[in-house]
Amino acid sequence: MSEAQPELTILMPVFNERGTIDDAIADALGADLPIAARELVIVDDGSTDGTREHLRGLELGDAVKVVFHERNQGKGAAIRTGLEHANGRFSAILDADLEYAAADLGPLLQPLLSGDAKVVFGSRAWTSQASFSFWYVIGNKAVTFATNLLYNSWISDVMTCHKAMSTELFRSLPLRERGFAIEPEIAARLLRSGVRIHEVPISYRARSRDEGKKLTSVDGLRVLKTLLRCRVS
Repeated sequence: MSEAQPELTILMPVFNERGTIDDAIADALGADLPIAARELVIVDDGSTDGTREHLRGLELGDAVKVVFHERNQGKGAAIRTGLEHANGRFSAILDADLEYAAADLGPLLQPLLSGDAKVVFGSRAWTSQASFSFWYVIGNKAVTFATNLLYNSWISDVMTCHKAMSTELFRSLPLRERGFAIEPEIAARLLRSGVRIHEVPISYRARSRDEGKKLTSVDGLRVLKTLLRCRVS
């Protein structure tokens, strides 16, 4: 590996996160991780709340790249754009809403660095602070059950944001979902190709609707449609 190549690229899709983006960047760059070098690729997905203007005015240094979508295309599109700019040996996703902690990427990286796993997901425990609502948790468990049923697997949290793998493997996945259904599509493509998913526990603090929570029941239907599409394609 070249000395100039970071070991980890953190992919951060952003849409209307003006209130949290500064803390999210500081967390991504400052978290204690078992690597010598990292880079952060931020993809602003057409924000309209001042986030993109704020990002344009920041002096972030060489370890940070900021890419802009001129219009909102969805989380999946932002992740795919971020992968195009990734230079790290490994890539991992970190949302900008502070529901996830960058430090939890450390346990995800350990099995990758030791060669014990090719893909690691962070699994949420669904404690009270992690539960946006009863139906939110039930919906997550339902789509995870559907994943295990369709792909003869046993994972505990298909919708987790924290997913880490080699950048090469990540780029090889035939991903096409534009929105939140990118999360199950990543899992489905990995399972369909025979890659075993390793899981580690992570912390999670769910936001409320007032704080900007974006997932809805319609997204749950899109998730099921994606799982079925990837299973038969």
